[in-house]
Amino acid sequence: MRVADREKTAERLLKSSAEKFYDPEVDIDWSAPLVDGLFYIPEQRISLYGTPLYDSLSQEQRIELSKHELASIASVGLWFELLLMQMLVKVVYNTDPTTRHAQYALTEVADECRHSTMFARLVERIGCPAYGPTRHTHRLGKLLPIIGYGPAMYGSILVAEEILDRLQREAMTDDTVQPLVRMVNRIHVLEEARHVRFAREELLRGMSELKGYELPYQKWLVGYVSMMITRAIINPAAYAAVGLDVREAHRAALGNERFQEMIRWAGERIMTFLDEAGLVGRPGMRSWRRSFLIG
Repeated sequence: MRVADREKTAERLLKSSAEKFYDPEVDIDWSAPLVDGLFYIPEQRISLYGTPLYDSLSQEQRIELSKHELASIASVGLWFELLLMQMLVKVVYNTDPTTRHAQYALTEVADECRHSTMFARLVERIGCPAYGPTRHTHRLGKLLPIIGYGPAMYGSILVAEEILDRLQREAMTDDTVQPLVRMVNRIHVLEEARHVRFAREELLRGMSELKGYELPYQKWLVGYVSMMITRAIINPAAYAAVGLDVREAHRAALGNERFQEMIRWAGERIMTFLDEAGLVGRPGMRSWRRSFLIG
C-alpha cells in the first residue's frame, strides 16, 4: 500500500479542516424537541434485537432501550476520544511543532475536544446517564497512552473511529432515528473522515519503520484494545433502564448473533485494512475472536 508524503498529506488535511468544520454549540439546536415514537439508534442495531428478551419488551421500552444504548455509545466514544487526545499530544510532544504533521495532530485534538463536548451535550439532552465504560475498562484505559505507540496506537484509534463511523453513516440517513441524533452523526462523520486518513497513513509509515521484534507486541496490543472497545460499546448498566436484569441481558447481548454480526459489519473496512497492513495475527487472535470482529 502506497503512502503519500507526510507533510503533503498534513497540508491538505489542514486546508480541509480550515474550510469545513462545525461548532456543535452553534450548529446544533439543542433546544429542539425530541420526537415521540422515534428511536435513538436504528432498531436493528439495538444489542438485544432478535432475542427473546427483546421480544418481551413493549414498543415504548424498546425505544427507551435505544436511548440508553445511544447514551452508552456516545459516552464510551467520548472516553476513547479522551484517550486519543492524550496519545496525539504525546506524538506532538516528541515532534517538531513547526511541521505540518504536528500542526495537523493539534488540529485533530481541537476537533476531538469539540466532538467530546458534542457527545456530552447529546447525553445530557436525551436525559440519560453518561455510562462510559465499566469501571474495570476505565481503569485499564489509563494505561493505553502509556503503553501504546506506533502502528498499534493508530490501529486502536482506527478501530474505534471506523466502527462508530459506519454505525453513524447508517443512522444519519435513517428516518426512524431522532433528527437531533442524525445531526450529531452527520457532523462526526464529516470530520472523522480527515482523522481516518491521517491515522491510516501514519499506521502504514509505522509498519515500514517497525523492527521485527516489535511486531508481536503490536499485534497483541491492537487486538486486545479492539476487544476492549467492542466489549465496552454497551455498558450493561443501560439494561436496567427498561427493567431488565443486568447480568441476564448482558449475557444475552454477547451471545446474540445479530449483535455479533453488527460488530463484524461495522468493522469490515478497518479489519481488511489492518489485515493487509500485517497487524492481524498471533499473538492477538484470541482477542480478535472475542471482539466479534472476526467470526
